[in-house]
Amino acid sequence: MNFRFLHAADLHLGSPFLGLAQKDDEVAARFARASRSAFEDLVTKALEGVSFVVIAGDVFDGEWKDASIALFLNRQLARLSNRGIPTFFLRGNHDAESLVTKSLTLSQNVFEFSTRRPESHRIKDLRVALHGRGFPHREVIENYAADYPEPIAGWFNIGVLHTACGRAGHENYAPCTVADLAARGYDYWALGHVHAFEVVSRDPWIVYPGNLQGRSIRECGEKGAVIVEVADGVVSEVRRVVTDCARWAEVFVDASPHDDETALFRAVETELRPHAAAAAGRLLAARVVLTGATKLHPRFIADRDRLRDEVEAAAQRCGEDIWLERLRIDTTDLQRPARDAALTEIDLAAALQKCEEDAALRARVADLVRTVRDKLPGGMAEDASAALDLDSILAEARALALGRSAEA
Repeated sequence: MNFRFLHAADLHLGSPFLGLAQKDDEVAARFARASRSAFEDLVTKALEGVSFVVIAGDVFDGEWKDASIALFLNRQLARLSNRGIPTFFLRGNHDAESLVTKSLTLSQNVFEFSTRRPESHRIKDLRVALHGRGFPHREVIENYAADYPEPIAGWFNIGVLHTACGRAGHENYAPCTVADLAARGYDYWALGHVHAFEVVSRDPWIVYPGNLQGRSIRECGEKGAVIVEVADGVVSEVRRVVTDCARWAEVFVDASPHDDETALFRAVETELRPHAAAAAGRLLAARVVLTGATKLHPRFIADRDRLRDEVEAAAQRCGEDIWLERLRIDTTDLQRPARDAALTEIDLAAALQKCEEDAALRARVADLVRTVRDKLPGGMAEDASAALDLDSILAEARALALGRSAEA
């Protein structure tokens, strides 16, 4: 039997983009629309010839505020259902049964895996069996894969699971290993939870399709799903399908070779242009990180707003739809020893160094940092972790004071 199916995961429909909204409401709204557009485009691609669709968790980003996002999902799944293409999905940590309690009646050809126990769905005419279990609550610590049903002999068996499978940097929900999955004897494992595309194994096939649309600077590059080709009961090809409608890019620019800002801004353009070209007309949210030792460092710190405006202007020269998500200054002062020596008369550098080492001052600053971090929205708090590092704050304050004193 020859057929193809579509494997997607981590749609995160209804994501509020709280961190992004704190910076620019309009851009946050465009990324929210991009998430929907990505799924709509995916369904269009599925209509071109797949036999069924598998979604491995986190369809929603959490409980919906109103029915609009669920109605959107229902409308897209109905497009598949009306063409006789069934969809099989399960809940992940973001849309676990305890988190998303609202529901709409599913279309006739849409099937949700139980959250109570592993279960199997069969597509008899294709001799395909899909085995899976959704999350009843967010923090699943059991190895669900160990209890999945035995494969059906002579059928093409697919395991559907939302898990990190040992991937670093992800919450270890439904923990398992590649060996655990291989031991089930299935032909293909459709995984979700990790937002990066990865073919974990080819014997058996264990695949993360990644998410459909990047949601933050931690999710750069193209995003999408996979179409799996099956010939004579064996996977013959796993082909990636790109669906994202907006992209993220993090660009590092070494400031050390440049003696003036004009040359630096040209270097920013040089680094950004390949990302703008790869975005191919999509909205591009770019973070620019300046690095290296440079005599320009005090000017960067003393006039951060002007520098950001100049870098944003450089970004705009690279394309019509580029937004500077953030400018991060990770440079150091090339002339710091000379500057410190020049300030011996008032010994400002030594005074600042003493402040940095003062235990009471550090404790007060640390308390303020914790207060600020606790008040930030979830996504924004994670993104701000580096900027809110105590030593980084004190070092930047020192550079700012020295930079402004040198300009006085």
